[in-house]
Amino acid sequence: MSIVASIPLSSLRRPAPVAKETRWAVADIAELFELPFMDLLYRAQQVHRTHFNANEVQLSTLLSIKTGGCSEDCGYCPQSAHHDTEVEADKLMQLEQVLAAARAAKEQGATRFCMGAAWRSPKERDMEKVTDMVQGVRALGLETCMTLGMLDQGQAQQLKDAGLDYYNHNLDSAPDFYGQIISTRTYQDRLDTLSNVREAGINVCCGGIVGLGETREQRAGLIAELANLDPYPESVPINNLVAVPGTPLEGAEPLDPFEFVRTIAVARITMPTTMVRLSAGREQMDEALQALCFAAGANSIFYGDQLLTTANPQAARDRALFARLGLHAQGERPAVQQPA
Repeated sequence: MSIVASIPLSSLRRPAPVAKETRWAVADIAELFELPFMDLLYRAQQVHRTHFNANEVQLSTLLSIKTGGCSEDCGYCPQSAHHDTEVEADKLMQLEQVLAAARAAKEQGATRFCMGAAWRSPKERDMEKVTDMVQGVRALGLETCMTLGMLDQGQAQQLKDAGLDYYNHNLDSAPDFYGQIISTRTYQDRLDTLSNVREAGINVCCGGIVGLGETREQRAGLIAELANLDPYPESVPINNLVAVPGTPLEGAEPLDPFEFVRTIAVARITMPTTMVRLSAGREQMDEALQALCFAAGANSIFYGDQLLTTANPQAARDRALFARLGLHAQGERPAVQQPA
């Protein structure tokens, strides 16, 4: 039985971040990273509790609707045609397959259904198919999100007209580190797509990846780029690198777990009303680390057994962790009455 069937979509959305005059300097964000760990978490908790129910987590499910064979050379991605991984290229999924996966996600408690295609950018022949997917998933009562690569203004408008709620397009890293990760798409290309999405009136989902070999200052640079978007994204996925064999980053040194928590906390402080999502890499995190991330202000997760091509904790494990921590999914009533 779905736990969200009777809840209107409007009740699951937060107000969009408002335009702002203040800009975050990289140096100021770097100072946040340097705070004593407990002080940083305390500050992030204060910000989080001002804007959200601290014990509520939004659940999104991600489906790869077109896997592998991507022409981009992103050094972290097993779907790139440039890398020798075990991921094989597939064609775009059929509409009914996507809707079946969306129904299953809703039954498991997800409120947002995200669809990802391994493209540099969608071709016009694909747009009718993906807009049909948007309309079909929305008809099930789920929020919709897509990540299809770069979009021009016309494609963004087509997705808006179909009713797309969110478009995901990550910046990946800071501008001064970006060129070490990808050469086939510029940083400005990514910013242009975000601008097209925003101008079309679609909510922005935009984050990055840590553990790529970047410095702490470069992590601060990524957060600055995100926080200084006007307005900043409604959703900010923070990915911890999954070093996939066959990619150039397969031997990357794992990021210190406390540094990952610091990144979550700094994202929360600098973007107070965004949904900060624990994304890729959660399968490699133990429960204590995930709990620290929630304490630092994370309030969204990707929910389900798979993230595009990498593993994700099973839904039953997430539910068990939520029960132990006293968390509940967005749209659910908590099992125990929470303090005001």
